Formats: sequence, structure tokens, C-alpha cells
Amino acid sequence: MQVSQEKTIQTKTQKFILKFFPEIMIKGSSAKRQMSAQLYANLLKLLNKINPHIKAKKFSDKIEIVCPIEVLEEVREVLLNTPGIEQVLEALQFDNMQTLDDIKIKVNEIMGDNIKDKSFVVRAKRTGSHDFKSPKIEQVVGAYMLSNNENSKVNLHNPDITISLEIIHSQLNIITLKHKALGGFPLGTQGSILSLMSGGFDSSVASYLTMKRGLKTHFIFFNLGGIAHEIGVKQVALYLWNKFGSSHRVSFISVPFDDVLEEIFKSTAPSYMGVTLKRLMLKASEKIANDMEIDALVTGESVAQVSSQTLRNLALIDQACDKLILRPLSTMNKPEIIDIANTIGTRRFAEQMPEYCGVISQNPIIHGSYKRMEKEASLFDYTVLDKAIENSIRIYVDEIVDDIKNIAQIEVISEIDNTKYIIIDIRESKDCIQTSCKTLKIPFYKLKNEFKKLDHNQEYLLYCEKGIMSQLHAQYLQDAQECKNVRVYRPKN
Repeated sequence: MQVSQEKTIQTKTQKFILKFFPEIMIKGSSAKRQMSAQLYANLLKLLNKINPHIKAKKFSDKIEIVCPIEVLEEVREVLLNTPGIEQVLEALQFDNMQTLDDIKIKVNEIMGDNIKDKSFVVRAKRTGSHDFKSPKIEQVVGAYMLSNNENSKVNLHNPDITISLEIIHSQLNIITLKHKALGGFPLGTQGSILSLMSGGFDSSVASYLTMKRGLKTHFIFFNLGGIAHEIGVKQVALYLWNKFGSSHRVSFISVPFDDVLEEIFKSTAPSYMGVTLKRLMLKASEKIANDMEIDALVTGESVAQVSSQTLRNLALIDQACDKLILRPLSTMNKPEIIDIANTIGTRRFAEQMPEYCGVISQNPIIHGSYKRMEKEASLFDYTVLDKAIENSIRIYVDEIVDDIKNIAQIEVISEIDNTKYIIIDIRESKDCIQTSCKTLKIPFYKLKNEFKKLDHNQEYLLYCEKGIMSQLHAQYLQDAQECKNVRVYRPKN
């Protein structure tokens, strides 16, 4: 149901009535007070950023917001995406409605145009001391509107239009729109969590679900793909925070993991590389979470989605960490996860985000051995992991905007001049591309150190099968090492 814009503008303000998430209402009185107070505080912080003249009032079972009409759209967007709100009602408020006659005349004035040539029903709720009850309001208002609007009719069971009224003492609220909101618990009521973020479908959706459940969600990113990949993940984290969690300040931690990856290749049997990488990420996350006084981690793992996510392998991964690990996607399938990503707006990021394929084990284990895992773990040099943790960089999410503004796209070359370029095949396999140009074989995990040794008067093209790894590492070399002589080679066929 939509009231005409002209009548809405005449009020100069728009009222929202916010209904709490039902699980809040069934809590004990102390928990309910605490959660409603947190939601109220969150809303004040968010809405004050939009307009300082927005007013809010908290009741035992709802919160009312009154905002200037010019920021209606912006306020509505915030309310629909704030955890803790189950339903958002848009209402027109009228004061000094002392009698039923006052009420019926005002309702017909506002809603009469909506019921022409349609069936309707009036539903009313009443709070306060009156000489009439809710059914009486419905009867009187309905009869008055029926007699004053041609070709309209009453239908109590299946009407075209439902006119919803709330009378609070002498105040009349006409509900014009109803929206399903986010639900969940108010952010900040359930503690903090550290989310392992890759920027793909799974980790983004898992982070959203923890935010929706009231968890203050910080982000940790393990940088295996250079600066370009990091910036891509920061974009996703910033989007999630802006949309669902900006009432609280959270951190983004970037951990340089390229040396850890190189150590895995040196020390770990190929079939155990994938599980080992996940174990080391959890170990690092646990240490950083302890420093931040965070009690739990969250990952986007789903049972059996990939070889490292069988039950046995997840158990092997969990052995590396004593911290509580939440996996909200554990029983979801990929289409379900993609549907959520589409709904919350992260799909467009995930589809462009490279799945970092650097550690894909050869013949990966799907049912690893505890004894073998213990042996593989003992061969790893953990001073490399300690150094990565020590070199991690922590910033607040609201500080990363400037980091993603001026990133230049790496030039992609499809036709090569054999007198100009040297091609570097960065694939992990032993295969090397054959072209008319001079070609070097430097696996991606050695590129950072080996590239420094090359002649920087030459022009280089990085090559990998899909162009993703080469794009990321070319970006890293340009940004981190100020190497302007590197591009990407992507054959046309």
C-alpha cells in the first residue's frame, strides 16, 4: 500500500515503527532491556550520520523513528539492514485525535484514494485509555470510508487493501508500508568474532551471518596474491561493514603469507599442502584473536565442498587451534550460499574475486591421517609463521577507503613482439609456455624474491593459465616493488 507522494510531503516528516526480532522479545527482562538499549544506541549512531534532526524514541516492544522527508530513502535503507529489527513499518503520524470522528475523517482523507474500485478492511491496535475498543475503531472507520468512496467494498478475509491503524492515546498512526527487515540480534550484544576473509562467496556470506546474529565481526586476510588481491578483499569487507555493521568500529588485519606458502612447498608433502595451509591460517588467526581479546573465529567452510573440507580434514585442521571455530555454512550447498550472496549484494564482488589456487595439493587427501598430519606439521618451520604474524598490518575498516581509490589496472598484452618482452611463466607446475619470446620459469611463490634479481631494463609479461595469478602478482610487483616494467600476457586463444 502506497500513499500518494503529495500527501506524504505535506507531513514534512516520515515516521518508522520498528518491531524487534522475536527472539529478543522472549528473553528475560534484563536481557531484553540490554538488547533493546543496544539496538537503540546503534540506531542513534547510524542515523545521526544521515541527519542530526532525526528523532528516535524507545518503547518496551518497539522503537519509533521520525525523520525529515528528504532523507526518507536513506533512513529506510539503514533500518532494513540493521541487525535486531524484524519489521519496519512506515507510518503517517497525526496528533490530537481525540474522538472516533477525528480518526475516521483523517483516515479517509489520507487513505480514501487508495480504496477506490477496490475491496478493503480496517485493522486497528489501540494503546491508552479510550471510551472505545479496537473493533469499534475498525467498524466506525470502515463504515465511514465505505460511504464516502464510490465503488469500494469491505472484504474482511481477502481484501485488496488493508488499512492498518495504531492509536496511542490521542496519536493516530496510519501504516502505509510494511517491510521485512534483517532480523537477528543487535550488533554488539553477542561479543566479537574474527572472520577469515578471502572475499569469495563463502567467507563473505559467513561474515554477514555472524553480523546478523549480533557479533561484532572483524576481518583477517591472508595475503597470498599480492596487493591487488588484498585491495579486492578490502572492498568486500568495507561493503559488508557499511551495509550491516557500521554502528561499531571493526578491524581489518592483513597477514603476509607468501613466505609461509613457500615454506609449505619446501617442507610439506604435496597431498597435505591444502590442509596444512588451512591449519596455519587458523594458528595465525588464533594468535591475533588472543591479542584482540576475541573468543571465536568464523570461516566459510562447507562440508565436502572441497577436499580440505571433509569431516576428517576439518578435524585435522581444527587440531591446530584451541579457539572456538564457527562454520555457519557447514551444511549449506553452493547454490544456497550464492543465493544469499545475491540477496546481500556480495555476489558481484565474489564473481570477480580470484579463488587463490596457489596451494592445490597433488592428489589431495580426503581422509587424512592424524599420525601423518602430526609428522607433516613437525617438519614446518614455525618461525616463518611467527614472522608473518609479526608483520601483519591492522587498520580499521573505515580507514581503508583511501587504499582502494587509486588502484591502476594492469595492462594485458595479447599479441607479443619477440624483440621486446620476456615472458615469465609463474605456474606452479613444471610446464613452461612456448612462445617466440624468451621465456623464464619462476613459480609464483618465488616471484617476489627472484624478480629482484632480473634485469629491470627489460619488459616482462607474467603468464598463468587463467590470467588471475599473473594479474595479482603483476599488481604486487608494480605497487610493492615499484616495478613498472611488468604486465600480463594473455593469449587470445
